[in-house]
Amino acid sequence: MATQGTPPPSPPRRIAHLDMDAFYASVELLRYPQLRDLPVVVGGRRVAAPEATGSPAQWPLHAFARLRHYTGRGVVTTASYAARAHGVGSAMPLMQAARLCPDAILLPADFDEYRRWSRAFKAIAQEVAPCMEDRGIDEVYLDFTHVPGGQRDGGRAMARLIQRAIAEQTGLSCSLGVAPNKLLAKMASDMQKPGGITVLQPHDLRTHVWPMPCRKVHGIGPKASERLQQHGIHTIGELAAQPLPWLRAEFGASHGQWLHDAAWGRDDRPVQTHSEPVSMSRETTFEEDLHPRHHKAALGEHLDRLCHQLALDLQRKGYVGKTIGIKLRYRNFEVITRDQTLAQPVAAAGAIRHAATQCLRRADLSRSLRLLGVRVANLQRPTDAAQPNPNLALF
Repeated sequence: MATQGTPPPSPPRRIAHLDMDAFYASVELLRYPQLRDLPVVVGGRRVAAPEATGSPAQWPLHAFARLRHYTGRGVVTTASYAARAHGVGSAMPLMQAARLCPDAILLPADFDEYRRWSRAFKAIAQEVAPCMEDRGIDEVYLDFTHVPGGQRDGGRAMARLIQRAIAEQTGLSCSLGVAPNKLLAKMASDMQKPGGITVLQPHDLRTHVWPMPCRKVHGIGPKASERLQQHGIHTIGELAAQPLPWLRAEFGASHGQWLHDAAWGRDDRPVQTHSEPVSMSRETTFEEDLHPRHHKAALGEHLDRLCHQLALDLQRKGYVGKTIGIKLRYRNFEVITRDQTLAQPVAAAGAIRHAATQCLRRADLSRSLRLLGVRVANLQRPTDAAQPNPNLALF
């Protein structure tokens, strides 16, 4: 009990991770409720849009494209849970998804609509818990710690309130995890999808977290997971049992320390209500392989468009960047990147294209390409820096 003149002790941290359930597919089901409970895959280009008249909610099923008829190089943006039951997952080539679930409905991605619904659910969540960190189009972190009612039932009551408000006002489903920090909250939000709420307390670490595979820790990717398995470390609990000096020696001082802290559920990162982006990028996957020598005009048009889109993105968000990079994916799926740091930051499409062209000169252009991407990094707020716009083109 606090004595007179002594501030009361701070309440325990209650951090929530809110993750929308199959967000893109769920937004499409608002538009096409007749597809509910059917396998739906979102991906491909706008030419795959249904051709029908009248209200979209009343279009007959035969008006929609089926995945079995898809031909091209597109990838799955997302899939409904009915499609996921067949093994279809995000980033999977659509041709592979067609083999797994040929009868799935194929819808083109509509990112303008997804962004509109993203703003809507975030506004609802932030009205209840004002301290919010935007983590992308379909997820946010929320700090319940000092919000009235945020400690009730470990944060479950507030999570349920937000979940219900989003469902009632948008028709969309979300899952929430509430824990002492962001690391555990993100893991918890994935434990009872879709539509679940999971609350983790410090004493739940051994029973709920340690039995999980290491790859469930956000930040341990496939390569790191494989390397851990080579040492006989498969679960988070097995990782927690490793001596810290061995982890630091084997994985490097910084990463080894992070692996140790993550396995023990330690994470002091605050919920940041504002953060600066690290980079912006645009990329396109070609419907057919393009060779830099034989398809110079087509590749030049793609490069022009990507640079123009990036310039608009930078202008809209108020940034310039000093590092320009390109990304190429070849026919055999090999990916290479090249970048160049400029003396002055740029934002104009011509300046971005100039630097991207210089990067391309250092890449292997003797092979056919599946993908072309352009990236602007080392972002900063604009000054009166010059914006060179040379008329140089490689293809």
